[in-house]
Amino acid sequence: MNLNDTKELASLLEAFLLAAGKPLSLERIAELFEEAERPELSKIRDALAVLAKSCNGRAFELKEVASGYRLQVRERFAPWVGRLWEERPQRYSRALLETLALIAYRQPITRGEIEDIRGVTVNSQIVKTLMEREWIRVVGYRDVPGKPAMFATTKAFLDHFNLRNLDELPPLAALRELEPEPELALDDDAPVPADLQARADAALGEEPAGEPREEVSFRSLLAELDTMEEGLKTDFDDLLPPDDEPALADEAEDEDTPLADEGETLH
Repeated sequence: MNLNDTKELASLLEAFLLAAGKPLSLERIAELFEEAERPELSKIRDALAVLAKSCNGRAFELKEVASGYRLQVRERFAPWVGRLWEERPQRYSRALLETLALIAYRQPITRGEIEDIRGVTVNSQIVKTLMEREWIRVVGYRDVPGKPAMFATTKAFLDHFNLRNLDELPPLAALRELEPEPELALDDDAPVPADLQARADAALGEEPAGEPREEVSFRSLLAELDTMEEGLKTDFDDLLPPDDEPALADEAEDEDTPLADEGETLH
């Protein structure tokens, strides 16, 4: 194989990405070559550009995400491809989706700060679920009594939502400018509306039973959350000072139990 030929190198990179089953960074791709034959990173980038162009008109595309490059099915085919998996999809509560959105936009953020913004306690199972999916991680501990953990999103989170970095998250101010969604009930104990759950499932990679669901982007999901929680603060300095943060218990609590001394409740 002539690795100096960009088209041949592009074909080899396609084979790498198909076999890997996960994103590959430029550095990882370079490591797959013997030192004597290793192309320069600039040549690998050129070959990736050729590969991306060759995907035009195909059912799959080359996508760059936080962890590197991957080949993936185009979104418009997802409703049909989803029929390959027949298992019952996992359902995500509104509380979990709100918690994930807050961590994405306010990181690093503690559980107590999330509770202050939402005005209700955060079920320990929510944090556990997000960590098991490797969408969030502990990045440190706040230097206040109790040393609460600070959470941030991961590369896996960015990869899942087709983002290269956090700068690609749409600003909340922009979300508010989108066309308003229908009024949603705000009873914390009420089930998530079926249409919202279906759209959330779509953004989270889950396929509801029945007819193929409409694809929805992370922007649309967050627009739904923004509609429900109009009081969501948009600046980091709106959070309570660290000295005011309550110590947190480790044991699980009932999901969305109102706080005894509520902070700003979102309505």
